[in-house]
Formats: sequence, C-alpha cells, structure tokens
Amino acid sequence: MKLTHTQAVFLMVAVTLMWSIAGVITRQLEHARSFEITFWRSFFTVLSLLVILPFFQGREVFAKIRHGGKALWVSGLCWSVMFTAFMVALTLTSVANVLVTLALGPFLTALVARVFIGHRIPLRTWTAIVVAGAGIAYMYGAQFQSGQLAGTLVALCVPIAGAINWTVTQRSHALGQDIDLVPAVLVGAIISSLATLPLAMPFQASAHDVGLLALLGLVQLAIPCALSVVCARVLKAPEIALLALLEVIFGIVLAWVGADEIPSQTVLAGGALVIGALVVNELVGWRQRA
Repeated sequence: MKLTHTQAVFLMVAVTLMWSIAGVITRQLEHARSFEITFWRSFFTVLSLLVILPFFQGREVFAKIRHGGKALWVSGLCWSVMFTAFMVALTLTSVANVLVTLALGPFLTALVARVFIGHRIPLRTWTAIVVAGAGIAYMYGAQFQSGQLAGTLVALCVPIAGAINWTVTQRSHALGQDIDLVPAVLVGAIISSLATLPLAMPFQASAHDVGLLALLGLVQLAIPCALSVVCARVLKAPEIALLALLEVIFGIVLAWVGADEIPSQTVLAGGALVIGALVVNELVGWRQRA
C-alpha cells in the first residue's frame, strides 16, 4: 500500500479520528464497567487483528510472533498495559483528563530514552518538558483537591508504558533486531484480554454494550493501528507527533457533543500548556533539521 505524502496526511487524520471515539463510545455503555470494558475491547481487537494482519502481511506474520524474541514480548506487554490503563482510566475520570495526560507521551519517551539508551535531549525539548510538566501539575493539583486524582494517575500509565515500548523498540533497532509493532499490538491485546478476563467476571454487559465494544476493538484500535504503520512509512516522526495531537482535540469535542461532557477550565488550561509545548517543540525541531 503506497501513499503519497498528501494521502498519508489525510489518512493519519482519519486514524486520529478513529482513535478519538473511545471516550464518547464508552459514555454510551449501559452496564459494562471497568475491567469488563477492557476485556471486550481487547478481545475484539484480537479477533480483528487475526483477520487484518494476514491481509496486510501474509501468514508469515504469525511466524514473526513466534520468532520475535524477548523484545517483541516486552513490547506486547507494554501495549497490554496501555490498552488496559486507557480504558480503566476512562471509567474513572473525564475523557479530557485522559487525553491530555496521554499527550505527555513524547516527553516521557524522551526522558526514558535519555536514561536507558543515552539519547541526547536538546534544550528546546527540556524547555518543553518543563512547560508541559507545569500544565500537568496544575491539572493534578486541582484534581487532588477535588479527590478525583485516581483516574488521571491510571491514565499516566499509558504514556509511561508507551515510552518504555518506544525505547525497547529503538534499542532493538540499534542491535539490528527490528520489532514489527503491529504483531506486537496483537500480542498486547491477547495479554490484555487474558489478564482482565478474571477481573471482568461476572459479565454484566448488555448486547448493546458488547456491540459498541466490538466497534471499539475493530474501528478504534485494530484498523487505525494497522493504518498508522502504513502512514509511518511516508511521514516523518514530527509530522506524526503533531497529527496525533488531533486525537486529543477530536476526543474532547466528541465527548462534549456526544456525551455532554464539558471539560473543566483546569483541564483546558493545563492541556493548552501540554499541547502548546509539544507543538512548539516539534515545529522548532523540524525547522532546525530542515
């Protein structure tokens, strides 16, 4: 599947739109709660990827999983933490809180890569990390006072696991052992569904709930994960980082319009600092490289 640059940009925008439906769909559920939501989404992601992966990569994709080595399984474990923490966080706090916290991913990745594989962090990124940290501290401080901090702390597990995942991937690449991320997503979905199954019992989801969670597994996770890999072959890392921020905007707007979930002033102010820091950092870096 070969794309022009313009096609890849529009496809990546569509990918972020698909990612962003998780919050508003979760708010439409009738009876499913917490770990049961995670189980059904991960379960349907597994079923979807078992069809999608052979279509994109042929049957050898399963051989890649069998012979992927420790790094692929570590990556899969990271994906499972991301899948689980994301959905549990959505049941504990607002969609806006979760999505703004996820936007910390590039900064946490830079810090983890600096500590464990010695990646140099330029001054512009250090500055952006401080600004984004101030935004998150402002958000967390207000939530601590209102007793609603738990959901945001759970959401913080997602960018932390993502940072570890990226660092493991880069380390493996440096050693000449590239990890195919889409099969790693399948491994993560399998681990997530198996780990949350005992916690999801007894099932309470209605047929309506199961249908919506099947939609999330296919449209919000499996399809965009596969398409984002296709986009990554054409777009540069800063372009993907900037376009991925649309998930935050789309997700908050959809939850606002579709579930009457109005973001607080604290979240909007803290989120503006986080997203603004990321945008400026990526644009300055892009210009310097150019």
